[in-house]
Amino acid sequence: MTRILRFIPAAPFLLGVSVLALSACNSTTRADVERALDPLNVIDETNMSDIMLTAADPSEAVNYFRRAVEADPTRVDLLRGLATSLVRAGRAAEALTVWQQVVDHDGAMEQDHVDYADALIRTGDWDGAQTQLNAVPPTFESYERYRLEAMVADSDEQWDRADSFYETAAGLTTRPANVYNNWGYSHLTRGDYPGAEDLFLRAISYDPELFTAKNNLVLARAAQGNYTLPLINMTQTERAQLLHTVALAAIRRGDVDEGRGLLNEAIDTHPQHFEAAVEALRALDA
Repeated sequence: MTRILRFIPAAPFLLGVSVLALSACNSTTRADVERALDPLNVIDETNMSDIMLTAADPSEAVNYFRRAVEADPTRVDLLRGLATSLVRAGRAAEALTVWQQVVDHDGAMEQDHVDYADALIRTGDWDGAQTQLNAVPPTFESYERYRLEAMVADSDEQWDRADSFYETAAGLTTRPANVYNNWGYSHLTRGDYPGAEDLFLRAISYDPELFTAKNNLVLARAAQGNYTLPLINMTQTERAQLLHTVALAAIRRGDVDEGRGLLNEAIDTHPQHFEAAVEALRALDA
């Protein structure tokens, strides 16, 4: 007797179970992959944040961190990045509300209060800056903290306190040129011109390209009636600019003829047309 073999299709429910099982397997695999990649995403994000805070254009950094904060407003590191970027972009006033969110966050650090104080100083809120610095424990010692403490003391004309903070700040960095420049300017405002001159020279010794210190140096010398340029490294353009600075200082002191001669020398020295010196000379002659 011939046996007839018949193909019996799988029951529909068995196919359904198989499909569901396969789908679940694929879903689990994707989840596992995503979990495995999460640490890499965090690393990439951290690297991107570092790049934005150091190498990127400040405005681009602001846009990057603003979008990141909108996506996850609970991340203190993103808020910190946005506040820092706003300050870098010259928008310190806008950064204040973000810094306030940072220092109010559970993940806030001592450095956040220091950076918030820096933004407050940039907007002229010296009392607010002092409040933030007071929130930092004495055990937290950093160059930025003491530099800002010195500036706040300067604003209150607490000269001894300022000198102490400037000295401490200079000892906490391997690049103290800006500290000595600020310290010198403090002495310049006090009328201690020899002391200011010494500090500006120290600043230049640490950073021979710091033009602000060079300019302040000739101001300190001119305040003592010394209108000759110091023996420091300078480009031809810098020499012309410094001659212009000392010329104006001489004129303000009443040494008009000396100032006129220095303006002419500045014009002759500059490798290009020196409009500022030309205008000053015209105004003087008029």
